[in-house]
Amino acid sequence: MRHSRKSMLAAGLGLGLAATLASVAPAASAAPTPVGTAASYAAYERSQENDAATKAFFQAVRASVAEQRAANPGALAVTVTYNTRSAPSFRSQISRSTQIWNSSVSNVKLQEVSSGGNFSYREGNDSRGSYASTDGHGRGYIFLDYRQNQQYDSTRVTAHETGHVLGLPDHYSGPCSELMSGGGPGTSCTNPNPNSAERSRVNQLWANGLVASGLGAKG
Repeated sequence: MRHSRKSMLAAGLGLGLAATLASVAPAASAAPTPVGTAASYAAYERSQENDAATKAFFQAVRASVAEQRAANPGALAVTVTYNTRSAPSFRSQISRSTQIWNSSVSNVKLQEVSSGGNFSYREGNDSRGSYASTDGHGRGYIFLDYRQNQQYDSTRVTAHETGHVLGLPDHYSGPCSELMSGGGPGTSCTNPNPNSAERSRVNQLWANGLVASGLGAKG
């Protein structure tokens, strides 16, 4: 996890534990961000770069899901699909993250598919850490960095990045009890669960099977 960035299908966000990065537009290269200090994380969280990446990522996911909604407009819950073909080493963490989110919110559900999907998970080595990004072709992905997942609790990293898929921004200055605080609380923080405010926000964003028109305020 780095510290996260949010941009599901159209930009890049990183959990930002070790370092954070964000790419704002499709095909745009991600810019390196904070080193692991509370001050650097806080500065990045307030930056226009992070704000733009967060909105772009979530808007991309919404666009992808909208195609599904057209076929079944009356559904009260939205299903967001993903595949793990490119992240075999993290299947257990991804499965746990999905269980956590599906048991935490009611208006949107995550579901694994064998290929395709609204987004995918990938794994590898990246000095920027873990992040959410897009491939520039209308598909988003979550990249899980090996080293960062050894330094930080891997399930927390995965759940944090997945939080971006569901519309939550980074809040590095938050406590360990807040999932979207990412790497802000340090490597000793192992909490993989969203708090009540985060759960409520996700349900609000996906209320009645429809995605809210805006991301709202951070935090």
